[in-house]
Amino acid sequence: MTHRGVEKLQALVRIPTVSHRDRSLVDVGVFDAFLAELATQFPLLHERLEPTPVDTHGLLFHWPGRSADRPVVLMAHLDVVPVDDEERWTHPPFGAEIHDGAVWGRGTLDDKGQLVAACEAVETLLEQDFVPAQDVWLSFGCNEEVSGDAAPLAVAELERRGVRPWFVLDEGGAIAAEAFPGVAAPIGVIGVTEKGVTSLELRVEGRGGHASTPARNGPTARLARAITRLDRHQMSASTPEPTVELLRRLAPHASAALRPLMANAGRLGPLLTRVLIAAGPEPAAMTRTTFAITTLSGSPALNVIASTARAGVNVRIMVGDTVASVLEHVRRTIDDDQVRVSVVDQHEPSPVSPMDEAFGLLEATIREVFPDAVPAPYVMMAATDSRFFTRICTRVYRFAPFRMTKAQRESIHAYDEHLGVDAFVDGVRWYQRLIERIPE
Repeated sequence: MTHRGVEKLQALVRIPTVSHRDRSLVDVGVFDAFLAELATQFPLLHERLEPTPVDTHGLLFHWPGRSADRPVVLMAHLDVVPVDDEERWTHPPFGAEIHDGAVWGRGTLDDKGQLVAACEAVETLLEQDFVPAQDVWLSFGCNEEVSGDAAPLAVAELERRGVRPWFVLDEGGAIAAEAFPGVAAPIGVIGVTEKGVTSLELRVEGRGGHASTPARNGPTARLARAITRLDRHQMSASTPEPTVELLRRLAPHASAALRPLMANAGRLGPLLTRVLIAAGPEPAAMTRTTFAITTLSGSPALNVIASTARAGVNVRIMVGDTVASVLEHVRRTIDDDQVRVSVVDQHEPSPVSPMDEAFGLLEATIREVFPDAVPAPYVMMAATDSRFFTRICTRVYRFAPFRMTKAQRESIHAYDEHLGVDAFVDGVRWYQRLIERIPE
């Protein structure tokens, strides 16, 4: 018999809650329908946990525990990114169909699977009249995918109520298979920090004109040279402590060739950094700030010389670097006063959360539900709503309790996103055990 939570996940994945930076493009009715369906699927959650609206469609639930000394915040978000390549999907992106033991659809992994798993765990415990040892808050954002206001407003509401969480848990790592070369065991990676996300614009202006009389070093040529320089000259690399600890924990499970290097990661930092850089773009991103040229614009016609050329640069700032040091590096590397560098938006890297009792609670719950997995910290590359909660909490962790293959992780924000039915059920069980394990 299908777990009832799976049908709830299907019902909510079928509602295309696509967020946009331009709010005029958001289908408000779709988000209204999602909240209505959420209330239908989880009646006790809405009856007993005092839902508070946040921003347009965010929700903050309060579950009073036996104590309010060390409250816990569990996060997720209900919005998804658009589908612009529907023909590449094996199954309809908003069909939520079950094939090959998995629910297929946009949002199953990012992040409705996590939202529904947490809600189902709470609903089950409410049915049993369970009271958690500490207050539990559920914070569900509605515009995480566009760095919207829901998460900062939720933080402001918690501040207004005087809530200082013991720990916060948001999306992030997973029970990741095929996650590290030479390691066969799945890794329960818990993000203890995340890279800062900053967007820059490179802009060059010139006279423009007819393409039949080009001048040297026009806007597009200068911009191309700037991009090439930035691509060739990366910021300095290093291996931060969470990555060192990740490798130490993986060492007993690594191949014989890698085991000595990983076991001595703390002493072999420079060598280890070079190995990670050589291993490919994913391992290399664990060692340094990265620059991705994401948008380009120039002339509007083939026979017109551009008067303005622009490039967008997405920067993921490593722990230890700052927005200021990134800007210094970019300007020094480009070395051209004609290239104007401006900041579109900026976020510093998140503080590193401690690996203390709260982290240990996550570890212990992973070991119970996923006994074959190796729990370990890591630096999260992507941005989450949890970065805003570091203002009120020193223990902010990022982990989704689902088994994911490499192909599944690659499907996030791409096509063929899907979550295994058994993996989802295990995720519900993980949340339930986590809540039951919260200490007095």
